[in-house]
Amino acid sequence: MDKKWKTSIAGIINGEAHIHGYKVTDLIDSVTFTDAIWLELKGELPTEKEQAMLNSILISTIDNGLGPPSITNARNSASAGNPMQAAVAAGVLGVGDAHGGAIEECARLLQMGMSAEKLVEKVVGSGDRIPGYGHKVYTTDPRATQIFAKAKKLGFYGEHCGLAEAVEKILEEKKGKKIPLNVDGAIAAVVSDMGFDYRLGKGFFIIGRVVGLVAHIFEEWVREKPFRRVADEEIEYDGVSPRPLKKA
Repeated sequence: MDKKWKTSIAGIINGEAHIHGYKVTDLIDSVTFTDAIWLELKGELPTEKEQAMLNSILISTIDNGLGPPSITNARNSASAGNPMQAAVAAGVLGVGDAHGGAIEECARLLQMGMSAEKLVEKVVGSGDRIPGYGHKVYTTDPRATQIFAKAKKLGFYGEHCGLAEAVEKILEEKKGKKIPLNVDGAIAAVVSDMGFDYRLGKGFFIIGRVVGLVAHIFEEWVREKPFRRVADEEIEYDGVSPRPLKKA
């Protein structure tokens, strides 16, 4: 009778934990955490260049300050008195299409096999924004520049990276202003050229961001008083004016 749950990723073999055939006890002494992440996702250990590229990608997603929903969610949950795992879960639930989701959606578009012109026409023509482009602060995102520079140095700048930069140029022509490729778009292009399925996009963001969540949760506990709340002066009620309740 077939067992209902099967996995080719990891398991207990002869009484020892293995990941893709390697003993965990051997991995502990021989590889980095980034190596192990690649092994989990790809099934084989990375080359030095693959490890270096993935390492840079994960570092770029660790933290971006207090503002993003993932961090505020996590700190609010910690402030309410929840344990680490619940606060981390709250932070992860703050990742969505508008925050952390652009990597996945941009990679999906880049992997569809369209030309830059067709891609822009498809998305912009329907009234949507192209994920992975635009930034509130940067006219050129230095993180994206650095990710691409690393990709070129290590040999991972391929057709998807070229397509991503071509889209940026066409967007500028159509909009009359530069809409820069941001770090999410750069990551989407590089992981696509590294052979990752676009559906891992949010996964890359989450893997890196969990480190930031843990740090912020701990800081919330040791630095702030419990039950953080929005200050009264920052809250405005604009609903119905006070009115009497008419009894039936």
